[in-house]
Amino acid sequence: MTDTTIEQATAAKSGAAATEQFRSRRAAGAAGSDTERVDTLVTELLTAAHDIVRRHKVTYEEYNALKAWLIQVGEDGEWPLFLDVWVEHVVEEVANESREGSKGTIEGPYYVPDSPRLPAEATLPMRENEAGTPLLFQGQVRSVDGTPLPAAKVEIWHADDDGFYSQFAPGLPEWNLRGTVVADETGRFWIHTVQPAPYQIPTDGACGSLIAAAGWHAWRPAHLHLKVSAPDHQLITTQLYFKGGTHVENDIASAVKPELILDPKPTGKGDNHEVTYDFVLDKA
Repeated sequence: MTDTTIEQATAAKSGAAATEQFRSRRAAGAAGSDTERVDTLVTELLTAAHDIVRRHKVTYEEYNALKAWLIQVGEDGEWPLFLDVWVEHVVEEVANESREGSKGTIEGPYYVPDSPRLPAEATLPMRENEAGTPLLFQGQVRSVDGTPLPAAKVEIWHADDDGFYSQFAPGLPEWNLRGTVVADETGRFWIHTVQPAPYQIPTDGACGSLIAAAGWHAWRPAHLHLKVSAPDHQLITTQLYFKGGTHVENDIASAVKPELILDPKPTGKGDNHEVTYDFVLDKA
């Protein structure tokens, strides 16, 4: 990837893309909100904020700095990024606390629906000589009772070797490293791709300002994103990480779980690696 592409992968541009994706999906699946539920949640959120102000004796200078920052988050289009990095992992934890099958984790801001449909053994769309360690990601999709789930869908997307996602950074083919793999009659799949790189979330916008002010790091460990589904079963959204990877122990998004860490092994063919991971879906 060229320096120009890296320079242009700004918070504003990726934030605008994430916001537009969220709005289009939200419009398609919008539902009414229960007034009593809204009243309860908003009142408790505001009460918690009021308690913070009182306990920490927040000054007008600090309050105005917060107000300016909140305005900037919106202007930078970074609300999807902010919420997905610092809030979503708790929502996911609550939403899936009764799940018996495989562990889920956050979706993140870079999902795009309707990726190219691919057969059970497939190579993800990628550029010629795509950089990165070649990886065979294989496994089976089963129900909680052990029954294989034929034709299960395995949606997969991930960053490239520079840490960039197609449709959220310039210079990348539209569906680069994205696809919807349809498992075979035994629920098995074999996906040929490259191992993604760790990456920093965009730091040139409002979220980056918060990270700098708080003295945090901005890194996410390398990971594969997945949505796995089958008829009459609950869809699972998850991410899979790599053993020993940078920032697996201190992911800025707090999304890593021990059950989601892969340990790829060399295949003996060049620098190729392979890993097996099975998905177990709860019944709907």
